[in-house]
Amino acid sequence: MLGMALVPEKRELFGSMSVSDNLVLGAFRQVRLRNPNWRAQIDVVFDLFPRLKERRTQAAGTLSGGERQMLAVGRALMSRPTLLMLDEPSLGLAPLVVKEIFRTIDALRQTGVTTLLVEQNARAALEAADFGYVLEMGDVALSGPARDLATDPRVIETYLGAARSKKAA
Repeated sequence: MLGMALVPEKRELFGSMSVSDNLVLGAFRQVRLRNPNWRAQIDVVFDLFPRLKERRTQAAGTLSGGERQMLAVGRALMSRPTLLMLDEPSLGLAPLVVKEIFRTIDALRQTGVTTLLVEQNARAALEAADFGYVLEMGDVALSGPARDLATDPRVIETYLGAARSKKAA
C-alpha cells in the first residue's frame, strides 16, 4: 500500500485469464482503498496501449511478447503507483516493440510517475532516464545525469559501442 508497483523481468501474467481480468487484478490496491474511480484507470491503460484494448477478451497467455510486456506494465499502472519499478522491460522483444515500450516509459515520466528502470540496453535506458547509475559487478561504477553518462567516454566505449563515440565527437 506504499504506492509502488513492480513489473518483473518475466512479466508474471495470469496466462489463462483475459487481458481485462489481468488489469482488474492490478487494481486490487485501488479497490481495497475504496477508490470509486478505479475503473477509469483501465481507459488510461488502453489509451497508452491501444493493442490491449483490441485484445481485452483474449487470454494473456496467447499474446505476443511485446503485448505481454504492455499488459504487465498496464497491470502495474492499474494501482496508480507513485513509483513504477521496471526490471528489464526490453528483454526478448523485437526492436520496434522496444521503441514502443520506451516511448511509453517516456510518456509516463511526463505524467509524473517516478520510474526505477533496470535495463541492460544502456542506450535506450539513458535516453529514457533523467539520472542513471552504471553498475559493474554489483557496485556503482558511475552515476549522474543520464545526459552526462550518455556522453561519458567510459560509458560509450564499454556500453554504447564505437558507433556512438563517432556520433558524440
